[in-house]
Amino acid sequence: MHITIIGYGEVGKILAEDLREQDQAVTAFDIKLLGELAAPLREHATRHGVKLAASHAEAVRGAGLVISAVTASQTGAVAQACAPAIGQAFYLDFNSASPGAKAEAAVHIDGAGGRYVEGAVMTLIGGYRIQVPLLLGGPHAAALLPVITPLGFAAKVASGRLGVASATKLCRSVMIKGLEVMLIESLTTARHYGVEDAVIASLDETYPGVDWQKQATYAFQRVIEHGRRRGEEMQEAARTVRDAGLTPLSAAGTAQRDTWVAEQGDAGVFGTRGAPGFARSEDWRQEADRILASRVPKDLIT
Repeated sequence: MHITIIGYGEVGKILAEDLREQDQAVTAFDIKLLGELAAPLREHATRHGVKLAASHAEAVRGAGLVISAVTASQTGAVAQACAPAIGQAFYLDFNSASPGAKAEAAVHIDGAGGRYVEGAVMTLIGGYRIQVPLLLGGPHAAALLPVITPLGFAAKVASGRLGVASATKLCRSVMIKGLEVMLIESLTTARHYGVEDAVIASLDETYPGVDWQKQATYAFQRVIEHGRRRGEEMQEAARTVRDAGLTPLSAAGTAQRDTWVAEQGDAGVFGTRGAPGFARSEDWRQEADRILASRVPKDLIT
């Protein structure tokens, strides 16, 4: 079976590497291949024996399995771009998009004769790689499971109904991603007032099972490095909440703070992106101090 990966970022590269180690034929396409950021992608593809395509249609034509691993906001557009050449291939949507967005993407793929399956990645892919816990959903999910299990995917069918898997992931994200930005906002503000040790001590007393110093450092690192992607995911979480008839106060606020932190990174607040040590301080206080040194004071308060 020929496998195509659309989106050759962190997730796409990991999947390509693990599939190529099994000697699977892999083709990839990313819109960055059309611009000035193409060189690192081409180098990675050459090193791992991944064939690069010049368009969505070229990439998916003749594939048995297409994996979409793009940013959440591109979920529908990529499905639409792939649909004309999808044939009868399975289309596994890895993206952190809302049930509504996945339903819209499915219309493009299934309407063209393909077999759309939503995939909800339930934790960070870095430590697990291809074996990351994965929920499958939709009417073609059960048929896809025996196809991808021998490839090393740790997947299970959440439901034959589209939207269940993505709702599970994004409701979880309201909590997990929300906790990250609450720590950044709370502890950076506490650092401003000189009360961070008292706040940490209170958290330790209230939730003794959590290492709050370690959790805070992890939150700063992850959001600084991946804030823009997390912001898009949380916009999809906000849509998920909104589609349930609720006002997404927490999810929308998390999306805004994720994006705000990403903008600080783009502005060089945390050093040069990609340089050694970028957002890798062992103590979250260093990153909080960088924010405080560059901020408009009201940014973290209002």
